[in-house]
Amino acid sequence: MKHFELEPNMLTMGGVFYPTGYMFLMFPTEKDARDAESLLEEHGYDGGEKIALLTPLDIQEKVARTVGSADMPLPSAGTEADTVRRFAELASQGHHALMIHAPTAKESDHIMELLKDAPISYGQKYRHLVIEDLT
Repeated sequence: MKHFELEPNMLTMGGVFYPTGYMFLMFPTEKDARDAESLLEEHGYDGGEKIALLTPLDIQEKVARTVGSADMPLPSAGTEADTVRRFAELASQGHHALMIHAPTAKESDHIMELLKDAPISYGQKYRHLVIEDLT
């Protein structure tokens, strides 16, 4: 599992977190997130390059801060700021996240099938111009 680093291509033009081609899955505990990552690796998904673990602190310091003044002077036309706020709310309760590079629908569907019994508390897939609810 790689360490999460926020990169410029993971942001909208307004600077809000929007990592196109990634799934962002939240879990109640670090163990739940690590167990999910292990399950994916057992089924051939290369976690070392495609999966990053985010702690609650990572989410608060690196992801949540990207909302900034996204709704000023007018509310955002999209849902990206609200989605990030939901991540931050769960992180404040101790939830961890896996950010998984899965650019195709086939990959996303396969991952969700593998994790169908995992305790995912919230999941999103960032596609070009669309955030897809996974849970």
